[in-house]
Amino acid sequence: MRVTWVNPAFSEYRVPVYAALSRLVDGDFTIIFSRERVSSAVQAKIDGALGKGAVGLSGELKLRSTARLEGFANKGIHIPYQPGLLAAIAASRPEVIVSEGFFQWTPASLLFRIFKRVPLVIAYERTAHTERNAGMLRFRYRRLVSRFTDAVACNGILSKEYCINQLGIAASRVVTGAMAADTEAMARQCSAKATDRLAGGTVGKQPVFLYVGRLIRLKGLQEMLKGWSLFSSKEQNAGSLVLVGDGPERGPLENMVRDLRLRDVTFAGRCAYDAIAGHYAAADVLVMPTLEDNWSLVVPEAMACGLPILCSRYNGCWPELVKQDINGWVFDPFDAPATAELFHTVCRGRERLAEMGGRSRQIVQDHTPQHAAQAVLRACELAVGRALV
Repeated sequence: MRVTWVNPAFSEYRVPVYAALSRLVDGDFTIIFSRERVSSAVQAKIDGALGKGAVGLSGELKLRSTARLEGFANKGIHIPYQPGLLAAIAASRPEVIVSEGFFQWTPASLLFRIFKRVPLVIAYERTAHTERNAGMLRFRYRRLVSRFTDAVACNGILSKEYCINQLGIAASRVVTGAMAADTEAMARQCSAKATDRLAGGTVGKQPVFLYVGRLIRLKGLQEMLKGWSLFSSKEQNAGSLVLVGDGPERGPLENMVRDLRLRDVTFAGRCAYDAIAGHYAAADVLVMPTLEDNWSLVVPEAMACGLPILCSRYNGCWPELVKQDINGWVFDPFDAPATAELFHTVCRGRERLAEMGGRSRQIVQDHTPQHAAQAVLRACELAVGRALV
């Protein structure tokens, strides 16, 4: 089966999935992407992994573009035109096309579905929560494209529910499990610390709570700091909070820490992707207080490093990855008192962190790049089967 994946922009975490999918189809795989939107470091990795199977295009034009609001979905408009895209798809001679989302470069994929009858798989990440502000025009467009979509490869159950309940796609045509971080590489880099943690290395010590990500409004960091303020005012020197990343919110957040006189809060700054495992290795718990995320990849990364997870209920990955009081907790970042109580819970039960981190490692073993590639291949097989009917 010749598979062509059309995705203008992706990060490091996708490379192992593409490489695994290429192996599953004996090298009959092509990824078409934008050389201007994918970083040079990632281009080097995808070129090294796929060789001629990695097709990068240049010269993308923006027919219409407006700024997004600090990363929130559906708060901006981006209509691109990529010269040579149709020719690149045709040159790959696809037997099935996987296209990222409904917009961006998907209209080109849609033309092949309509006029060439090439089966189409949509790789979809969004949930009902992230799409709550989608306007009627966007919604109707997605419903229209869904009529020509043969299968959907989703992150997890929340994405699947949106596709079924809102877009009207039959449940039999929706596959979950198509998202994964490079958990195997992270696990190797954190192996020494993970062994210490499983041996009870954190017992009796103050837990280190870690946030990794951009410092932007949608990540819920202001809400988290309100909860941390309530926590630290009642339980001094009980734990520390490390924020790894940078962004436009850093200044306001630093002012908030100063004004509230928050204890034990450290801004570690920007960190290269290849060095992030060191922060996971030095922490005891990951905190992800996001107000809106399809599937935070830092969650499975941290799990692969043996960390329990404090995960916002607005993060699309929690149903698969975070099991309440088993390997972590799900919380509402808007509820500062409950967030503070959760910090207390972690500190009071710190002797359980090693065990919970071990459970994280077990759970994430079902969400590796190989598993994600197999899920996408199942979607491709469904799409081809439907097209033949």
